[in-house]
Amino acid sequence: MKRIAVFPGSFDPFTLGHESIVRRALDLFDEIIIAVGKNSTKANLFTVEQRSNWIKAVFANEPRVKVEWYEGLTITYCKSQNARYILRGLRTSADFGFERGIAQVNKAMDNSIETIFILALPEHSAISSTIIRDIIKNGGNAAPFVPKEVNLK
Repeated sequence: MKRIAVFPGSFDPFTLGHESIVRRALDLFDEIIIAVGKNSTKANLFTVEQRSNWIKAVFANEPRVKVEWYEGLTITYCKSQNARYILRGLRTSADFGFERGIAQVNKAMDNSIETIFILALPEHSAISSTIIRDIIKNGGNAAPFVPKEVNLK
């Protein structure tokens, strides 16, 4: 059976930390679906189309990475893609506390889907989309924190 993982998130914007998690996880999975969450109640800085296109450009030479967008429960999306794994990156112990709760609820909803955590590399542990958005909103240069394919202009 093909080992498919879903890496869900808003990716607003996609960071070097996100890219690192996916590239390192490719050793574990046959396919990774980067699932860009579309949430109409959340005010994103970039459109789902921009975010998806940037991520596709980052992984243009990696056929095992697909990029799609979705709405609703991640666990429902995983079932629709025959994915048995949810991939999540952890930067801090606070991330772990938050992500553990989500993983436990997902496991209770569908026992056949496992959540796999990968720790951020030390050089990426301070990078978050929230911080990047704040840099952008305040006129700073966020380019050092995102892949070159992510054109923030």
